[in-house]
Amino acid sequence: MLNPDPIELIKPKGAAAILASAPIVMVAIDLNAASQELAEALRETAKRIIRNTPHARIACVNVLKIARIALDDDLDAEGNSKHVMRLAALKHWAAPLGADEADITYHVLEAVSPAQAILTFARDNNVDHVVMGARANSTLRSLMGSVSGEVAASAPCSVTVVRVRGATSLKPVYGSGDDNEAETVGHA
Repeated sequence: MLNPDPIELIKPKGAAAILASAPIVMVAIDLNAASQELAEALRETAKRIIRNTPHARIACVNVLKIARIALDDDLDAEGNSKHVMRLAALKHWAAPLGADEADITYHVLEAVSPAQAILTFARDNNVDHVVMGARANSTLRSLMGSVSGEVAASAPCSVTVVRVRGATSLKPVYGSGDDNEAETVGHA
């Protein structure tokens, strides 16, 4: 009997089709204020999520906050491009994830509002899961809100907020420790 279905319908899906349907896990990384403890907790949480998400693509994102009115300098004190330096720092942060080069991208977003930049990137790129760190609680943060709180409240996808357990203030980037917890907020 002749098969009435065109051959295109019965052929296995190609790499392009798999990539198009692969979930995107966005890891928002604060390179400025992150402690070593928070950076490691964020990386370990991202590893667990990626390990449990077959064919996941990873988008490592950092937001370079810009002034609303004043002109910003694109160079640091040594004359290096802030954008390029952050891209290199993102690659360095992501190296221990062990992801294939084809499965990971790096993005430095320039914005007045880090939360809005993260939310816009998530919407525009059909991100399936956002993973981000949260700094220790402070009076100012509780009055004004936090980036992670705004993202968790408004994201079009699931959000995992990673905290360092028991931290009241974060140690410098060269601190150590491994107690952490993650809180996931899902959106339907």
